[in-house]
Amino acid sequence: MNFLFETINQNFNDNDVDEAVAGITKSSADLKTDQWYKLALSCIDLTTLNSTDSYLQGEQIATKVTGFPETFPGLPNVAAICVYPSIVESVKKSLRANGVQLASVSAGFPSSQTFLDVKVLETMMAVGKGANEIDIVLNLGNFLSEDYLAAVHEVSTLKKACDTAHLKVILETGALNNYSNIWKASLLAMEGGADFIKTSTGKMEPAATPGAAFVMCHAIKSYFQKTGIKVGFKAAGGIVETTDSLIYISIVKEVLGDEWLNNKLFRIGASRLANNLLTSIKGEKIIYF
Repeated sequence: MNFLFETINQNFNDNDVDEAVAGITKSSADLKTDQWYKLALSCIDLTTLNSTDSYLQGEQIATKVTGFPETFPGLPNVAAICVYPSIVESVKKSLRANGVQLASVSAGFPSSQTFLDVKVLETMMAVGKGANEIDIVLNLGNFLSEDYLAAVHEVSTLKKACDTAHLKVILETGALNNYSNIWKASLLAMEGGADFIKTSTGKMEPAATPGAAFVMCHAIKSYFQKTGIKVGFKAAGGIVETTDSLIYISIVKEVLGDEWLNNKLFRIGASRLANNLLTSIKGEKIIYF
């Protein structure tokens, strides 16, 4: 089998990537306006992935999101709530916010080190409980040992298990060691059927980085040019400050263009960022979520 990264050849020199990202980061300072803060807010996957998460916490976060339009009239709500499979049902029961999706990490998150049959079952159960987006981790053992066929097969198998739910594939870019691997992993995930490719689980360092995002967005662009299929990009892991969100918006804007700047094709996985964006918009300290 010929893989796309073998036919779409692009070399990423570390210095060139770092220089390009530095320029984009500098220009992101021009986006410090309510317009872009609101866009970032509308693209957030409001995330709680703690070992202490409970059924009650699922209800509470869903209630907060449901009440957001009344509390902050005129501001866009978050794009999704992202939780562990065990509390998907509680979020589903309490979520009454138009257009807000329900995402579940799945398939042995965050390490992906379990049996494929278990991954399939967990994914199907999460969808059955109400998740309409599934976040999985690329099998890094297969990828780093260059068993690319197994890595793609696993993604495509889990895509089928999602049924109509969207599939986000986490590359865990901090474990991939170099930009060449990030490029390959991006294309493999999309070849397997990913609807989104995502930087990180947030469970290891480094998590999301602008350099990784830059390479991933270029892979999405090349994949679109090759297939005509638009795949989304999700930055996640350590994104807390409003300035961080503007950097990722700027990367998407620079590489993919304005047509990707909506929550159908761009997401930011975060927990504290939402409150910081609200604080920037309102001009006063806001702790809502």
